[in-house]
Amino acid sequence: MFLGSRSRLRAAVIVAAVGAGVLTAATPAVAAGTRAYLVITAPNDTAGAKTAIASNAGTVFNSFDAIGVVVAHSAATDFASKMRTVSGVQKVGATRTSDVPAEAANPAIPSPATQTPQTMTESVQADMAQIGADKAWAINQGSPNVTVGILDTGVDDLHQDLKANFDAANSASCAYGKLDTRAGAWRDVDQHGTHVAGTVAAAKNNTGVVGVAPGVKIAAVRVAEPGKSLFFAENTICAMVFAGDRGFAVTNNSYYTDPWLFACPDNADQDAILEGVKRAVAYAEGKGVLNVAAAGNENYNLANKTRDTTSPNDSTPVQRNVTNACLSLPTELPGIVTVSAITTANRKSSYSNYGTDKISVAAPGDAVWSTIPGGKYDDFQGTSMASPHVAGVAALLKSTNPTATPAQLRQLLATQADDLSCTDTRCSGTTAKNNFFGEGRVDALAAVGSEPPPGTSFENAADVNIPDNGAAVTSSITVSGVTGNAPATLKVAVDIIHTYRGDLVVDLVAPDGSVYSLSNKSGGSADNIQQTFTVNASSEVANGVWKLRVQDVAAQDVGYINSWKLTF
Repeated sequence: MFLGSRSRLRAAVIVAAVGAGVLTAATPAVAAGTRAYLVITAPNDTAGAKTAIASNAGTVFNSFDAIGVVVAHSAATDFASKMRTVSGVQKVGATRTSDVPAEAANPAIPSPATQTPQTMTESVQADMAQIGADKAWAINQGSPNVTVGILDTGVDDLHQDLKANFDAANSASCAYGKLDTRAGAWRDVDQHGTHVAGTVAAAKNNTGVVGVAPGVKIAAVRVAEPGKSLFFAENTICAMVFAGDRGFAVTNNSYYTDPWLFACPDNADQDAILEGVKRAVAYAEGKGVLNVAAAGNENYNLANKTRDTTSPNDSTPVQRNVTNACLSLPTELPGIVTVSAITTANRKSSYSNYGTDKISVAAPGDAVWSTIPGGKYDDFQGTSMASPHVAGVAALLKSTNPTATPAQLRQLLATQADDLSCTDTRCSGTTAKNNFFGEGRVDALAAVGSEPPPGTSFENAADVNIPDNGAAVTSSITVSGVTGNAPATLKVAVDIIHTYRGDLVVDLVAPDGSVYSLSNKSGGSADNIQQTFTVNASSEVANGVWKLRVQDVAAQDVGYINSWKLTF
C-alpha cells in the first residue's frame, strides 16, 4: 500500500525488513494565527520591503538579500494585499495555508537516535549492481573533497555506516526558513533523509550497505519541520542558498515543496513561491551546485497536467484544475536533474511520475536497502530512492572531473546513461530518449572512466522533418571536452523514420565541412534507417559542430530524423 504522508517526500512505500544567520535567542515569539510570506524584490534591494513589512503589521523573520527574498510573518489577514502595493515589491505570497508553529521561534534540537547497530554483512545490493556501482568502487569510490548535500528530513550522523563520511561542519537545519547551525540541528525527524544519505554515500566498511559513492562526504540540511515532515518554500530556499554558500558539489532533493503538489503562476501566493524557489535553485547552481530531484510518486504525466486533488496538504485539500504552467518544486525548475524510478527489470516503477522533456535520467527505486536512524537498515521504494542513486553518480563524476560545471555534469550524466526502451503504451519517444526514462539509466561505472561505454557520447533527439523530394535538412550536435581528433572508429548511430529508405541520401558533416557518406539511396523499398555507422574521422578535430544531413531525392514518401548520436 501507498503511504500518503510519504508522497511529498517522494518515497512511496516502506517495505518491512548569503542570506540566513545562525538562530539566536533574540528571535521574536510566534503568535497564534501567524502566517509566513515570501516578499520578493529585486536582488540586493530588500531594504524598502523590510521597512514596509514592519509598517504593515508584519515582522522580518529572515532575509536572503542576494536573491531578493524576504521571509515575513504576520497575523494580519490583509498583509499580502497591502504589501503587493509597496514600491519595489514584485511578488508577495503566503507559503502555507496553516499557521506557523510556535516552535519556529525557538526550535528544539532533535534528540540523537539510540544506536542499536545491526550485524548485517555488507554485500552488493541489486540496485547498486544495476547501475554498475559495484564495478565502479574498484576504480574510484569518490573523493572526500566532494560534498553531497542531503536536503531532506535530516540525517542520523551517528549511524555506523554514515558517521565516517558525515560532514558536521557543513550541516544545518533550515526548518521554518531560518538557518540553524547548532550541533545536532541537522538530525533526522523521520527516517527518510537517513535512508537517502546511505544510498548516496554509506561507507564501504564491511558492514551493512554501500552507497554509490562511498568515498565522498555527505552534509545534512534539514528542510522538513518536525511532526508532519513538511517542506515549505522558505525552508527550501534557505537550504538551496546554504548549499551554494557552502560549496556543495551536488544536492539531493527527494521531496516537493509543500503545501502545493504543483505551484501555479495564476495564483498570487503560489506565484511568489515559484519565484522564490526558482531564484534559490539558480543561486545554488551559480555557485557550482548540481541539483538532483525526485520526479514524484503520483504516476502522473508531468507534461500533461489537468487535475490536483491533494493540495494544500497542510490543511484541507481541494480538487482543482491545473495546467502545465503549474510546476512541482524544485523538480521541474531549470537546471534540475529530474529522476524517475525503475524496477529491477528496467521498467518504469508503477508509481513513478513521467513526462516528455520532464525526466532527465532514471535509476532504481524499488526495494532499495539503505540506512535508517539508530544504526539500522530497511528497504524503501519511491522516486526518493531513485534520486540519490543519481546524486551519487554525479558525485563520482565530480570526483573524476573536479573542474566540471553543473552543466557539464548534466551532459555527462545524459551521454553516459544506458538507453532504455519504452515499456508500455504511455511511453513515447525513442530508445535514446523518452518520457519514461529520459536519457536512460545512470551508469556509475562510466562515471569513473571505465569501459563501457567505449567513449564519450553526444546526442540530438529533436525531431527534424524531411521534406518530400526537397532540400536537405540537418540536425546538429555540438561536441566539447574531447581531446584531439575524432577516432578512426567514430560511431554514428542514426534513427530516421521514413518509408522507402532508398529515397534518402544521408551524410555526416564534420565541423570543418568535410562530408562522410553514410547512406546513398540504399536499402530500396525498406522502411527507416536505424543503424550505427562506423566512420574514419581521424583527420577531424573532435570538438565543434557536427551535422547529420539528410535529403529525400524522390517523390511520394516522407519522414523525419528521430535522433542521432556520436560516440568517440
